[in-house]
Amino acid sequence: MSFLRRVERTIRRHAMLAGGEAVLAAVSGGADSVALLHALVALAPAWRLRLSVLHVDHGLRPDAARDAEFVRALGARLGVPVEVARVAVSPRGSLEAAARAARYAALAAAADRVGAARIALGHTADDQAETVLMRLLEGAGVRGLAGIPPVRGRFVRPLIERRRAEVVAELGRTGLAWVEDPTNADPRFLRNRVRHELLPLLARAVDSDVAAALARVAALARGTIDALDRVAAAELDRRAERGAGALTLPVAALAALPPPVAAEVLRRAAVELGGGAPLRASAHRGLARALASPPPRRALRLGGISVEVSGPRLRLAAAPAPPLAPRALAVPGRLALPEIGGTLEARLADARGYLLPRTGDRVAFDADQVPGTLSVRCRRAGDRFTPFGSGERRLKTFLIDAKVPRWERDRVPIVEAAGAILWVGGLRRGAPAPVTVATRRVLELALNPPARPR
Repeated sequence: MSFLRRVERTIRRHAMLAGGEAVLAAVSGGADSVALLHALVALAPAWRLRLSVLHVDHGLRPDAARDAEFVRALGARLGVPVEVARVAVSPRGSLEAAARAARYAALAAAADRVGAARIALGHTADDQAETVLMRLLEGAGVRGLAGIPPVRGRFVRPLIERRRAEVVAELGRTGLAWVEDPTNADPRFLRNRVRHELLPLLARAVDSDVAAALARVAALARGTIDALDRVAAAELDRRAERGAGALTLPVAALAALPPPVAAEVLRRAAVELGGGAPLRASAHRGLARALASPPPRRALRLGGISVEVSGPRLRLAAAPAPPLAPRALAVPGRLALPEIGGTLEARLADARGYLLPRTGDRVAFDADQVPGTLSVRCRRAGDRFTPFGSGERRLKTFLIDAKVPRWERDRVPIVEAAGAILWVGGLRRGAPAPVTVATRRVLELALNPPARPR
């Protein structure tokens, strides 16, 4: 089977293309990316592809302009338009990671400009083997061993099942040249040491094609991860309650799942909220603690997302829920509480024939025993509260016993008159100003809609 037929088989196997798309090819000028463009140009008529090329100049080498000119000439030879993007690479942290992030951002922006549905990258089976070995040395789990995905979003890798030797042979057959990036031999980078030192050493030690074996490991792990993804996605859809910038899940249901499934449910939830970090070993340990009994008192971070447990619920959020700001409520009057999406209403009624409320979202007081303006606020440290018909309690203890999640306790409206708590909104009225047979006017407070802490 020819090289092009093998590439096409990979495209079909992983549903990389449907036909008729605009495809942006990332071409550095190296052998892999030149072979990628060659294959796409050859397949374009049958697949009705509209091709364009982006060459990313990271600004890290003085001879980078040579590569850009080479890619421009290659595009002209193959009849494909070429754009060159120069990016700024952050000097902080890993140079490889920063360059990769800048490159992918440039590719996504260019794809948006040209309307490309797919972005083709030139990773090969050898790149896959190197990635798997590097992650194995880092102590990665199954997801890490799955290596480089053939498809991720609009990024596709048509050469992911082809060996580098096949790539070079195909370029020799077609007479296509390429340029060598000298940084690919720099031993300061771990990938280069794995490529040029460790993999050849292992191949000699076991007298076999280690790269092919590692690529098979990646394929097997990818199958496992795909199945795990499907199960976790179903569990997340079934269990999650979604709110503004947050997602809550039942702890008991998560704890009943196999640990890898529970961890994947949480990872998917974090990604849905904008978190993108992979689950390293430390994250797995943190998630195990979150589902343990007793749970941690403090939130943990997962890819920039906060994970917090309170009572039977676990909450993931990109940012803390905003606390209730202090406000004044006129009697009678109506007060918006945008932090919780509700309103607080105070109305006056004649006591004759008035029926006391029997639901938690409405309470009644003797209007002549309360001032004409009430204070509405969130809880404060040291708050004490005397529930109607009971003795004085710490407000913190009351909210815990009422099973209000930790993340909602600063959002429960506390209605206060002359320094005394009249009502813990939606939960319990206080002892002051009870309605009696001597009451002439009733002050009714209503929370619409009633607060339902999640």
